[in-house]
Amino acid sequence: MPFAGIGLHVILAVLCAIHAVRTRQNTYWLFILFAFPLLGSLVYLFAVYLPNSRFERGAMKAVSAAARAIDPMREVREAKAAFEDTPTAQNQMRLAAALLDVNDPQGAAQQYEQCLRGPFANDAEVRLGAGRAYVECQRWADALRQLEPLRAERPEYYPEAVSLLIARALTGTGRAAEARSEFESAVDKFGTYEAKAEYAIWAYATGDTSTAERLHAELEKISSRWGPQTRELNDPVFRRLNAARALATKKNTG
Repeated sequence: MPFAGIGLHVILAVLCAIHAVRTRQNTYWLFILFAFPLLGSLVYLFAVYLPNSRFERGAMKAVSAAARAIDPMREVREAKAAFEDTPTAQNQMRLAAALLDVNDPQGAAQQYEQCLRGPFANDAEVRLGAGRAYVECQRWADALRQLEPLRAERPEYYPEAVSLLIARALTGTGRAAEARSEFESAVDKFGTYEAKAEYAIWAYATGDTSTAERLHAELEKISSRWGPQTRELNDPVFRRLNAARALATKKNTG
């Protein structure tokens, strides 16, 4: 039994090491993992792997959605108060994210731009937030200037979100072929409802009805199994998908 336990520790350390190498983590993680197989693996899981996992993102989305449903502006008020009391970069990032969550991308972009001029200019959270804000503001080139270096330097950091934002930004700059390739890559790699929905929205907008309808059929099968909470979490992209489909139908019948 002790041998089996040691074996499991080593296997876990090896799996963590493979993840560290593939996602280009700092090399000191390899020393930690093999010097302290069990403890090192646990630290790695909580410090690196879980913060970027789908499970944690889903849980955080659920908590945020519930809070917004009760009081949509609460986080904005609290973030503004925190930033006014203590104007740190962290509090400004919190305010920017809160503004983005209540559909104020212009305000969010202004806050992120302040962060980009400070010591956190290369912070992954700032770059991703700024990229999201720029995409929603239709500042496509600005979005790509943040998102493409972020992916090159931190490929493990929310790869699906980065990929979909890059695809939307490429669309905005008129690079349709590259956008299609990016959407297809996101669907192949992640296969999530959001990835397929964003690709379908793009396909409807560009007149690729066959691709859009194929994806829409897949999405209907997925959403038919949803509970109320999951439906609420995906409501923003669900609404955009239906609007894109309605617009494409109107164009085709008009």
